[in-house]
Amino acid sequence: MVIRSRAPTRIDFAGGTTDLPSFRNQETGAVANAAVNRYAYCVLREIEGNGVRIVSQDLGQFVEAEDIRELEFDGNLDLLKAAVRALDLTGGMEITVRCDAPPGSGTGSSASVGVAVLGLLDKLRQLRSGERGALMTRSELAELACDLEHDLGIVGGKQDQYAAAVGGFSYMRFVGDLVSVERIEVAPSTLAELEKHLVLCYTGESRLSGDTNTKMITAYETGDPTVVGAMQSVARIAGDMCRALLEGDLIWFGELLAEEWQSRAQLHSEVVTPKMAQLREAATSAGAIGGKVCGAGGGGCIVFLAGPDSEGEVRAAIKGAGGHILDFSFDHLGLQVWESRA
Repeated sequence: MVIRSRAPTRIDFAGGTTDLPSFRNQETGAVANAAVNRYAYCVLREIEGNGVRIVSQDLGQFVEAEDIRELEFDGNLDLLKAAVRALDLTGGMEITVRCDAPPGSGTGSSASVGVAVLGLLDKLRQLRSGERGALMTRSELAELACDLEHDLGIVGGKQDQYAAAVGGFSYMRFVGDLVSVERIEVAPSTLAELEKHLVLCYTGESRLSGDTNTKMITAYETGDPTVVGAMQSVARIAGDMCRALLEGDLIWFGELLAEEWQSRAQLHSEVVTPKMAQLREAATSAGAIGGKVCGAGGGGCIVFLAGPDSEGEVRAAIKGAGGHILDFSFDHLGLQVWESRA
């Protein structure tokens, strides 16, 4: 039996970091994001015996054990091991994963891999049990993926897992452990304008979001007034971003990207690297209305909104400054799991 799955990565337009526990346990976190067609793909093949083999094509790493319960957390593909152990399936299996997004890109790729692996394992569990209606819901899969990262000591929020599970444009709110996901119904014309004028740039600098998140949250927890105010601002901007998308006001949308950049830069001195500042200067000089760091910052990706019909000049300027363009369109389906005969 062969089962395949894919889960989208995401671009967060505003509000990232406010989904972390330290903020959402004190205030209401808010994020506006959209899933994109840079996917995490997973394949599961049943094999003889009770052994398990997990392969990451991107990292060139693999782990294997004679039994699922023998998988040990040692820093090598631990999230994938945790997903396999969480569903506690018996019988031999080989799982292969890869992702279209560069590692450390700030687009939630690790969460997408986690959701995709859990989705296909849940499908295998359902097929083996013969209970065709027993699949976990998208929210349950997203929450389980969040729990696994938390148990592994990974510092992160919840927006990535929910974006990977549900797809589309979302306005998410976080209060304690409660998550509210509101679908943003973007008009077709606005969607087309966004896909034409948004430019996703990979800086070439991979980053560890947990490290950056820890530094920002530590400053928030100590009551640093600049950081507290900046966190509150990025949460407020997420709500404004939702309204801009619903109204199709892309000039306002671009201005909000720029405002989010300024607020996020106040969270920690390492959020904006010299390379990121250079790319932003090149893009805005070529006609970008605004841009923001994707994810926690400190490297990874930047998303820019080019001015009307200026995306060609913006893309060229980014390339000239040493950035890498990642072409994309939006994903509206979220996690997909299917059986295959191949």
